[in-house]
Amino acid sequence: MLIGNAVVGQSGGPTAAINATLAGVIRGALEAECIGKVYGMRNGIEGFMEKRVISLDGIFEDENKLKLLEQTPAAALGSCRRKLPDPESDDAKDVEFYNKLFSVIDELDIKYFFYIGGNDSMDTVKKMSIYAKKVHKDIRIIGVPKTIDNDLTMTDHTPGFGSAAKYIATTVREIIRDCSVYTVRAVTVVEIMGRDAGWLTASSAIGRVVDGMAPDYVYLPERAFDMESFFADIEKAFEKHPDVVVAVSEGLQFADGRYVGEGTQSGVADAFGHKYLAGTGKALEMAIKEKFGCKVRSVELNLPQRCAGHLLSLTDIEESVRIGREAVALAVSGGSGEMMVFVREEGDIYHCRVDHRSVMGIANSTRYVPDEFINDENNNVTDSCCEYLLPLIDGEYPTMFYNGLPAHIIL
Repeated sequence: MLIGNAVVGQSGGPTAAINATLAGVIRGALEAECIGKVYGMRNGIEGFMEKRVISLDGIFEDENKLKLLEQTPAAALGSCRRKLPDPESDDAKDVEFYNKLFSVIDELDIKYFFYIGGNDSMDTVKKMSIYAKKVHKDIRIIGVPKTIDNDLTMTDHTPGFGSAAKYIATTVREIIRDCSVYTVRAVTVVEIMGRDAGWLTASSAIGRVVDGMAPDYVYLPERAFDMESFFADIEKAFEKHPDVVVAVSEGLQFADGRYVGEGTQSGVADAFGHKYLAGTGKALEMAIKEKFGCKVRSVELNLPQRCAGHLLSLTDIEESVRIGREAVALAVSGGSGEMMVFVREEGDIYHCRVDHRSVMGIANSTRYVPDEFINDENNNVTDSCCEYLLPLIDGEYPTMFYNGLPAHIIL
C-alpha cells in the first residue's frame, strides 16, 4: 500500500454525469486511509502541468455538497484536449515534458492519479503509465471512463451516455409530437452527435420499444450514406403520413469518405486531429428542399446532448458514482495502467458489475454499433438495439432545485 496524495482530473468533452464520477472518486479517496490530500486538476493535464490544482478534501467533507456535485453538468474542474508526446521518445522536448510532469507529481507527493475521460484521455493514461514504468516511478494511474459517444472498447457502456441517450430519446419524441399536429407534407431532420460511432443517434429510436414512438428513419455513421436511397426512404414515409422525422449522425459520410455536412463545416480540428463536425442536418435540409419542394427544417441538438443536467438517468448517475469509487479501491489495492469498465450480467434483469481492463488495449480504439443492431436497409436500428439501450436511461435522478432552477456547484 502506497502512502501519499491523490489527484483527479477531467478531460475531453463534458457530460451530464462526469461530475458524478468525480464525486465517486472523491468519496473513495476520502475513505482510503493511505491517501492524504485529494487534489483536483484545473483543466486536466494542462492545468496540472502548471500546478493549477485545488484541494478537494476540505470542500467535500459535506455529503450534501457531493450530492450537489453529482447533479451538476459539465466538468466542474474544467477540461482540456492535450495530446501527450510519445513516452518512448528521446527527443529533448518530449523528455523535458515528462520530466516536468513527473516533477509536479513528486512536488505534490502524488501516489494516486485518476483521469476521467474518453478515448483521448485513455491515451494520456496509457502514455503516463508507460513512462512511469520506464523510470520506475511508484505511482498508481487509473483511467475512469467518460463519454456520451459510448465508443470505448471493452466496456458494456460508458458513464455519461445513459443521460445523453435519455435526453435525445425524450427530445426526439417531443419533436415527433410537435410535427404530428399538421397535415402539410414536411420533413424534420434531427442532427445528433457522433463522429464515428452512432450510439447516440441510435438512442433516438428507444421509444419504439416503449410505445412505438420513434423517428421514421435513423442513419448511423457505421454505414455509408447514399442520397438517392435517402430520398427513396422519404418517399416511402410520405406514403404513410405527411410528417416525416429522421435522425442523422453528425458523422455521416458518403461512400467516398466525404462528410455529408462537409460544405457547411469549418474544417477546424482539435489537438488529436478530430475535425469539429456540424452541418449534416443543414446539408440534408437543403437537399430535401431542392428535391421535394416541401416544408423542411433541421434541428441540431448540439450541446444540450451532453449538458442537460435537468434530465439525468438515475442508472447513469448511480453507475458513474460507483465506477469512480471503485477506481480508487483498485488503485489502493495495487492496480495501475487500467481503465474501469462495466460488464453486463446475463439475464432478463439488468445488472452491470464494475471491473477493469488494461488501458493498453483500449486507448485509440473505437467501439462501433454492431452489425446486428443495424437493419438490412441501413436506415434504422433494430429492436434488439433499443432493448440494449433501454435500461441505461432508466430512472429519474432526484434533482435539487433552487428558485425554480436546477442547483449547481461551482468549484
